[in-house]
Amino acid sequence: MAGEGASSLRRGLHALELLAQADGAEQPGLGVVDVARRLGVDKSQASRTLRALAEHGLAERDAATRAYRLGPRLFAYAALVSERRLLRAAPTVLAGLVATLGERAHLSVLDGTSVLTLVSQGPPHAVQAAGWAGRTVPAHCSAAGRALLTDHDAAALRALLDGVPLVAYGPNTVSTLEDLAARVEEARRRGYATADGELEPGLAAVAAPVRRFDGRIVAAVNVSGPSFRFAPHLDVAGAEVVRAARRLSSELRHLTDLVAAEAT
Repeated sequence: MAGEGASSLRRGLHALELLAQADGAEQPGLGVVDVARRLGVDKSQASRTLRALAEHGLAERDAATRAYRLGPRLFAYAALVSERRLLRAAPTVLAGLVATLGERAHLSVLDGTSVLTLVSQGPPHAVQAAGWAGRTVPAHCSAAGRALLTDHDAAALRALLDGVPLVAYGPNTVSTLEDLAARVEEARRRGYATADGELEPGLAAVAAPVRRFDGRIVAAVNVSGPSFRFAPHLDVAGAEVVRAARRLSSELRHLTDLVAAEAT
């Protein structure tokens, strides 16, 4: 019985991997016959496996096509794993940025229309940007905010921020949604966002988005420092921050990798 259970588990994990590989626009799922052929089992076994996965929310069946695809609970589990991996990996990556750039580094997430800093690490400078761990700042006037909003087009920005006053916290804060959309587009084009004198006078920052297994932006890596010292180096810092964000993104491996790791 124990061997049979292990065999069923391996078959279920393999089925999930097949569904993950087929979960795209061109092939939105697999039928029972396809799964049976790829698993090398008969149709009844494949059907039982897929039904069991569906009962636990790990797969779902399209009512029209009768094809199976990944279920919502699997994405929830994968997102939870990603968030934990992100928090575990962030301190080392941020420490590397601090050592390279000599300024304070942060990991931040979007919280409504604000940016919440989860982790903050700084160098031993007498003059440096304040630590922001556990604090929030407006998204519209921060580099981290624009990095987190990189995938928002003008319509999405208006939907998110319509009615929210774009308060000027520094001399260069954006004053209209059109200006904000232009700066977000610039950040999208470059791969990182910059800000100087926006969140507060004399503060410069650069940030890049972190993406999880499904491509969704879930965090931003942000480095900030006094404008007199950091502003002239924002483009150089941008390249470093992009590398750090990509390193964290690589920690949030694609869902098929997560499933494959469990299957081995």
